Amino acid sequence: MASFSIEEFIGNGVLKELLPKLLDEGWDDVPTLKIMDSDDMNSIKMTQRQKDSIGIRSYLHDRGLMQYADKLEASGKSLPELMSLSSMDLSAQFDMKRGHIVRFIDRTKGDDSFKLRAIMARRRSSMMYRHESIPKSLASNGSNSMMRMQIRSNTTTDRSIEQSLTELKIKDGYVFKGIVASEPAEPRACGCVQPPPVSDQVAPYAALENISVQKLTPEYKIGMEPLVKMKTPPMKAAELWRDKPAIFLCLRRPGCIMCRADAHKLFSRKPIFDALGVQLFAVVHEYMEAEIKDFWPQYWGGVVLFDRGRDFFKALGGGKLHKEKFFSGFLLNPRAIANYKRAKATGFEKNFRGEGEIKGGLFILGSRKTGIAYQFIERNFGDWAPPAEVIEICTQLQKQQQGQSVLELP
Repeated sequence: MASFSIEEFIGNGVLKELLPKLLDEGWDDVPTLKIMDSDDMNSIKMTQRQKDSIGIRSYLHDRGLMQYADKLEASGKSLPELMSLSSMDLSAQFDMKRGHIVRFIDRTKGDDSFKLRAIMARRRSSMMYRHESIPKSLASNGSNSMMRMQIRSNTTTDRSIEQSLTELKIKDGYVFKGIVASEPAEPRACGCVQPPPVSDQVAPYAALENISVQKLTPEYKIGMEPLVKMKTPPMKAAELWRDKPAIFLCLRRPGCIMCRADAHKLFSRKPIFDALGVQLFAVVHEYMEAEIKDFWPQYWGGVVLFDRGRDFFKALGGGKLHKEKFFSGFLLNPRAIANYKRAKATGFEKNFRGEGEIKGGLFILGSRKTGIAYQFIERNFGDWAPPAEVIEICTQLQKQQQGQSVLELP
């Protein structure tokens, strides 16, 4: 099982003795640790065995196979050597299950580590050029007068982030607001069952800024208790994006395997969002302590918020909760079933506890009162906002912020 707990990631092998140095140098969360390059490793004097361990564990983490990390590392083999082993050897030497062997040797599965390193390198170099052309205003207090667009998303194959980014046609200086679904909703059961209607209006900014939320978890760091001892008092959501843009991932149910896969996929890009100055929040509409403990930090290492009034979810539904019955929304919906199969391939655990009919989605809020930059609705169970799309919107937010900084110079 993939996890964002750094203790679970480094295990009890050769990396454990290096933990104090990793923390001292700021490598204190799993997404960041996974994008270490050779220069980073050399700077803290890693041995070749430790470098191999990082490679093995990053590869396994991307594929949800961390249960084999200690055994594979203890073999003393490098990742290429392990991948050259036969299925019979992997089964006999490491007790690897047949389905897991297929996932382990499948090189086409998304390995984000090298993509993150490439994008982070571009982000670092782009920070040197702060005096480029100033983009136009992004939004005005969530007004719906801005243009909208539908960005074609890919759901048949897991293309690389770089390829997806080059295919996005977002004009410089603008972030186009709009509702985007990763798959359209179509009639089910030969047209006998119609999908529920979806509002085509972006939520008004006023519907979000006064939402009362409560922090259930902090951002994960090593040594923290599974949950904060004392519940924090409720606060206005607008306080969270007052100084920095923020992403709010609204989860239908934290025990759902599709929600867990969505959260894990998004949070694994945390180094990119950090470089773009964007915060990450997950939002739940039910408070079930056991479910939050199972969800955080295994699948999401960031802050988890409790939306008692379900106001984020009502905003996604145009003022009312966007709901659908399990039978018609899942069992009769081929797109939802395909989403489930995609999530099931991660090997993540799941349960069926809690309210599962209220659909979620995602918001990207600009800092201060610049408004809603992006809104995504879970139209079919298991739809998720394409990460490349989210990254590109956040890139435009960063450009706007840099432009405003130039304007404010004396």
